[in-house]
Amino acid sequence: MRPSGRELNEMRAVSIETGFTKHAEGSALIKIGDTHVLCTATIEDRVPPFIKGSGLGWVTAEYGMLPRATNTRMRRESTAGKQGGRTVEIQRLIGRSLRAGVDRVALGERQITVDCDVLQADGGTRCASITGGWVALRLAVNKLMKAGDVISDPLVDPVAAISCGIYAGQPVMDLDYPEDSEAGVDGNFIMTGTKRLIEVQMSAEGSTFSRNQMNQLMDLAEKGVGELVTAQRAATA
Repeated sequence: MRPSGRELNEMRAVSIETGFTKHAEGSALIKIGDTHVLCTATIEDRVPPFIKGSGLGWVTAEYGMLPRATNTRMRRESTAGKQGGRTVEIQRLIGRSLRAGVDRVALGERQITVDCDVLQADGGTRCASITGGWVALRLAVNKLMKAGDVISDPLVDPVAAISCGIYAGQPVMDLDYPEDSEAGVDGNFIMTGTKRLIEVQMSAEGSTFSRNQMNQLMDLAEKGVGELVTAQRAATA
């Protein structure tokens, strides 16, 4: 029934390669099917002005897509002189999602910036960015702990994200582009490793959905996030 031949509750193949770049304090190349995102984490001994002197740390994110991440070339946003609304919305989502798993007191007054660059897109780029971004963040924090710059682990719970939706009348997990472009209902679910919700983005894309269908999608999302957290932990063990 699905274009890929997957079961309704089956996600695409997931791989996470750590230490992908030389210079970043943490880096990971996450591949979820044909969606590939490079995530890097940078530690800086400064924080935004609005929390300076508070003793709190900060985690933020930036997101972008390479011109040929999609089947036709996209113009670089830098040549347009500004970021598009979609880019701004996604990077804010990544930042607040990652912060939900961080004890900012334990992090101390420093900033970690997670850059998520989409090398290839086939649906679910924001979810892959959050999931891979957490791995890059984990690796960067490991360096802080090893150096003795932080005393207790500021990462209190893993964070991962997955898309689920109604495709051809059926609830499905981890939509690829052919499904995402035709889904009647599309949702992004961001959760912690202990299945606490951080954010749910759901919308009807051509048909309404029932409370029961939403519950079915929530169940799929819990299963998918559980599998992603297992992959995150294996990658950073």
